[in-house]
Amino acid sequence: MMANSENPAMEGMSGFSLRPPVPWQSSQALARSAPSNWAAVGTASAMQMQSDARRAATLVRLSGVVDTVWRGARSVSRWCGGFIIHRDSRVGQGRQKWGSRWGLRLSDGASLRAVLATAVAFLAVTPSGQPDRTHAHEELAQKLANGDYSRRGADGCLGCHDEEEPFPTLELFATVHGHPAIAGSPFAVDAATPPGGLQCESCHGPAGEHDRRMLPDGARREPMLNFGQRGNATPALQNALCLACHETYERAHWLGSAHEEAELACADCHRLHANTDPVRVPDMQGQMCGACHGSVLADALKRSSHPLRQGQLVCRDCHDPHGGVGEALARHDGVNEACLSCHAEKRGPFLWEHPPAAEDCLTCHVPHGSNQPALLTRRAPQLCQECHSSAGHRSLAQMADQLPPGAASEFVLANACLNCHSEVHGSNHPSGAWLRR
Repeated sequence: MMANSENPAMEGMSGFSLRPPVPWQSSQALARSAPSNWAAVGTASAMQMQSDARRAATLVRLSGVVDTVWRGARSVSRWCGGFIIHRDSRVGQGRQKWGSRWGLRLSDGASLRAVLATAVAFLAVTPSGQPDRTHAHEELAQKLANGDYSRRGADGCLGCHDEEEPFPTLELFATVHGHPAIAGSPFAVDAATPPGGLQCESCHGPAGEHDRRMLPDGARREPMLNFGQRGNATPALQNALCLACHETYERAHWLGSAHEEAELACADCHRLHANTDPVRVPDMQGQMCGACHGSVLADALKRSSHPLRQGQLVCRDCHDPHGGVGEALARHDGVNEACLSCHAEKRGPFLWEHPPAAEDCLTCHVPHGSNQPALLTRRAPQLCQECHSSAGHRSLAQMADQLPPGAASEFVLANACLNCHSEVHGSNHPSGAWLRR
């Protein structure tokens, strides 16, 4: 339980304290409520999750009840499939107290500590391809079971993890994750605002003895949860920790999406310790997406393309990386809706419709880039002849050297059909049946 009045004043950076409140008086609640053998719990659950290991973070089953106090309301938190169900009741007479970090709740009752607990329990028994990590995972599981969060908070981390590290950390304090004035930030001054007060340990788990200054010769420093492609957690578990706070409507469709199925982690695209997150900068977003989608980035260099290089359009205008429609992660319901969100003049309805244009823009156009004008798949008249093979112009299929001298149909070798049939998307002209005006 975190006390409010007993929290000592401690010095910090930039006028705010980097240290969390004193450790919770109920710091052993998790250890009392959780099974004594975390590995056994994980092993039993691992047998159930072989067919769907990516969702392992939500399948570890625990039992037991934890009584905690949350900002003046007592809650009984029951482990259930890695989540916590809260039942609130009023506190008796006297000064109200608040404490335990069990209070981080989303609409489904998920708790960041519950996700952390589930993650390390699964890590302790899941083959990672690197046997030397097994003992580290067991240590991490035991640390979490003990609730061994640091008294020093980020002060204990920044003594080693500074700008000289391979991954600089000090820029974190210019982001929403490290800003003390933003509610919900791990570094929020008001530690009562979840997950305020846990600081670095909100994501990386309890420090335990990790920040111990001196180690005996040959001793190995206790592990922490880390992220990215070289992290010791699977992409699914990394994402579970992120979604514990960021499970908003925009990200509600992440599970089952093309990116989730490809085992993409949030940290593969987002840079949490950097002042500039490339996915939020229009000039950098294309390069970030192109790191995986190289062929699409190359299409943007073709003769005809959308203005990605000019910064007038970004990938997210059409695609939702957190889970859109279909394999393309489309942000709109259908290709035509995506195109017409910008090209509204082509929407209609028209008196005279051109069926391919009304049915699917991709019948004639490619979305990312083409060597033909207007993002066309082919140049006219070849494109038109894919459907209009017998249009009544017998000379259309002939080359210039095969046309009789002065033939009226020689014009087709310039803009071809479009010289006459210019309104290919539809026409409202009374005499526009042939899409000529």
